[in-house]
Amino acid sequence: MKSDLVIVYHRQPYEEVEVDDRVVLRENTSPNGIVPTLKSFFGQAKAASWVAWKQADDPANPEFERIISIDDSFGSYRVSRLPLTAEQVSSFYHITSKEAFWPILHSFKERYNYDPVDWPTFREVNWAFAEAAAFEAAEGATIWVHDYNLWLVPGYIRQLRPDVKISFYHHTPFPAADMFNVLPWRREIVESLLSCDVVGFHIPRYCGNFVAVAKSLLEVEVLKEEVVNPDFIHEGTALSERTTPTRIRYKGHDVRVSASPVGVNVDYIEEQAYLPETGLSLARIQEELGDAKMILSIGRTDYTKGGIEQLESFGRILRDHPELRGKVRLLHVSVSANTKMTAYKEIQNELEQTAGRINGAYGSFVWQPIALISHAIPFTELVAYYQAAAVAWITPLADGMNLVCKEFAASRIDGDGVLVLSEFAGAAVDLSPAVMTNPFSNRSMDSAILQALQMDEEERRSRMAALRKSVRKYDVHAWSKDQTRMFDAVKDRPKTAELLSD
Repeated sequence: MKSDLVIVYHRQPYEEVEVDDRVVLRENTSPNGIVPTLKSFFGQAKAASWVAWKQADDPANPEFERIISIDDSFGSYRVSRLPLTAEQVSSFYHITSKEAFWPILHSFKERYNYDPVDWPTFREVNWAFAEAAAFEAAEGATIWVHDYNLWLVPGYIRQLRPDVKISFYHHTPFPAADMFNVLPWRREIVESLLSCDVVGFHIPRYCGNFVAVAKSLLEVEVLKEEVVNPDFIHEGTALSERTTPTRIRYKGHDVRVSASPVGVNVDYIEEQAYLPETGLSLARIQEELGDAKMILSIGRTDYTKGGIEQLESFGRILRDHPELRGKVRLLHVSVSANTKMTAYKEIQNELEQTAGRINGAYGSFVWQPIALISHAIPFTELVAYYQAAAVAWITPLADGMNLVCKEFAASRIDGDGVLVLSEFAGAAVDLSPAVMTNPFSNRSMDSAILQALQMDEEERRSRMAALRKSVRKYDVHAWSKDQTRMFDAVKDRPKTAELLSD
């Protein structure tokens, strides 16, 4: 049975676990995260499919199951798995996506590496995704493509299936034209995106950047521009916009441009916060802290996350404020984004060296200022750390959204705690009650963390109440409703038979 909803994402919609020398497919252990969020849309479809890639030693092996059926708590759906060789994965994902696209998307032009890119392989892999999606889709179906490593998929789908609706959602920032146009494949990428019916982003700034890029390359007309939701206008962030383009036209085809911030599953996080085992973990952490306050930083080991800048700031604070020594600890959780990437290994080494230098300079036998953790913490335990933290310090240099700061607010059922947030995180646009900081400024970083540590209880609780209200209002369910509204707003495209008759 063909599907009326096809989701195209590079990751498979389950976890592969080895049990007794065989691979078992298990449902994601936590309903919090992008994969479970996307799977929740299956409940709105009569029949649904998911297209992803799976590494295969021999893609031509007839025993490789290209299409499997899944039946889990989200319903019954098909998964179309594309067998990619290790070489294809390395070229398409580790090199083109991470060494060429990623630094440009986050405005790190100096880290952009064009030389090793094999563009024909990137096209080949994107074409395989498009073919699989086109095969799975019923007449007039909606195909929902996700993220920058599948930029060419919409254009290919439009060639194969002009009858379907195509939506594309970006989970990263989208840069200004002078940055994006560094990419030599810019026109091909943008033309593919303009074949969509909907192109979605987290915040209005990214919408405006996308339209500016499109206008710089092609004859694109802006049909409609709207005033931004007041909830997303904040004077203290560099990413705030007053108006945003919402509809454009290219070669007679209308494209809706949507700004909708992804949220978290607040209900689930609060359930975890109330669990007895979370309370036990919280008590243990508080006992270990004693009278000391904990600053909590959580992110990936990536140059975009600002981890080095955080550690250096903490070191300066301990240098300039000796009265804080022994009274404040920084738990810095930096999980490796990709162990195969040299750039990330270099960041990890620098994190370790910086933390070691600061611990050596200011630590003692009974107190170490920084605890550096390089592995993921189970979510229920993480919620306990959120609850124990006096301050959550989330200061990426660039970030599409950042859900850690929203998880922190959702976890604070006690109504206390302070969020220090980079104004260059997409979340800064809808989390204005946070203490905003500029991670490129030493003075701004240092003063923000000191402000958070010295804040009185009344102000802490007032800010946290406002944060929790915003996180609840724009949670994952609100995002889901917004995406569904965008799907429904797109007019049905001509059926295949009508197109052939023309």
